[in-house]
Amino acid sequence: MLTFVLFVSCSKQPELPIFSTVPAFSLIERSNRPVDSRELAGKVWVADFIFTQCAGMCPVMTGKMRLLQDRLPAEIHLVSFSVDPARDTPEVLTEYAKRHDADPTRWLFLTGDKDAIYRLSIEGFKLGLDDTSGTAAEPITHSTRFVLVDRQGRIRGYYGMDDETAPDRLVEDAKSLL
Repeated sequence: MLTFVLFVSCSKQPELPIFSTVPAFSLIERSNRPVDSRELAGKVWVADFIFTQCAGMCPVMTGKMRLLQDRLPAEIHLVSFSVDPARDTPEVLTEYAKRHDADPTRWLFLTGDKDAIYRLSIEGFKLGLDDTSGTAAEPITHSTRFVLVDRQGRIRGYYGMDDETAPDRLVEDAKSLL
C-alpha cells in the first residue's frame, strides 16, 4: 500500500509592527470643510507631509502618492498634510490636487493651524519638521516618508521615498491591513 503525505506551506506574511497611534487632530480640507481624525477611523490610510510651493521633494512625493492612488484598492485613503498652512489655503490645495488628478473621494489635502500641524508631524507621526534652516528650493525641511495607518489609527509602517522598493512594500502592507 502506498501512502502519500502532503506538506502544505503556509507562508503567512509577518505581522506589521505597531509604532504608535496618531493623535486626534482637526484641520481644514481643500474643499474648505473641517476634517478631524474621527473621519479616518475604521479606514486604512497613507499619509505624507508636503507643501505646494516646494521646489524639491514635494512634487516627487505627490507624484508617487498619485501612483499609489492608482495601485491601491479604492478603500485605502490618502492624506497629504500641508506644512505651509500660511500659503497652502484650501483654494491653493484644490488647484494643486487638480493638477495631480487627486481623487477627492479618497485623497484629502489638509491645512490648518501651523502649530497643530507641526505638533502632529513631530509628536504624532514622529517625523522631522523644521522651518528655520531650509534652502531656497525647500524653505521647510520635512520628512519625505510615507506613513501607513491602520483602521485603529495606529502607525504600521514608514516608507522612505529614496528606497526603490518602498512603493511595492507599501502597497503590499496596506492591502494586508484590509
